[in-house]
Amino acid sequence: MIKIAPSILSADFTKLGCDIESVRTADYLHFDVMDGVFVHNLSFGFPVLESVRKFTDMTLDVHLMIKSPSRYIDDFAKAGGDIITFHVEAETPEIIHKVINKIHKHGKKAGLSVKPETQVDVLFPYLDLLDIVLVMTVEPGYGGQEFQSAMLSKISVLRDLINSRGLNCELEVDGGINFETAKLCIEAGANVLVAGSDMFNSADRAAHIEELRNP
Repeated sequence: MIKIAPSILSADFTKLGCDIESVRTADYLHFDVMDGVFVHNLSFGFPVLESVRKFTDMTLDVHLMIKSPSRYIDDFAKAGGDIITFHVEAETPEIIHKVINKIHKHGKKAGLSVKPETQVDVLFPYLDLLDIVLVMTVEPGYGGQEFQSAMLSKISVLRDLINSRGLNCELEVDGGINFETAKLCIEAGANVLVAGSDMFNSADRAAHIEELRNP
């Protein structure tokens, strides 16, 4: 099943509740956290996540684009994140294992992400421990970027490995997702699509969710 995760980074925060309600038929609600250090932008943190958690019962898919995410796992878990994904580039290998374990101890799903310039094989040692793996198809930090088609090979490699190991690990893509690129990502093996600008610029978001599920 193809799952859609609208990113509220592209929502209108003057009417955030209405925008969340407009995508309630999606599978996940994507929550991009940026610290201005790991990526060159700032977004929002766990106080906003707490508010969103009170408003909706959607699965909250938290993507931490922050330095040293191990310091904040407890906060984002307690604030209501259901899936907590952090970047392989943000921690050392020994810390990565500890962070994954910490997320699981909170009863949350754990994910690991890679930037476009990072080789996909750095994820291989962790796949057996993960609930989701996220391939960035744009440079993290800003919405509205053009999809990097070179990332499709990473998706295919990960899908083949997940299948060959018989893992129950979802494969998510984030960046430049629209009707055309969604089809490419699904064909490559992704099953969770993050949609930001394309989703919230749509006049009929419920219909667009279905279009992305079946491009």
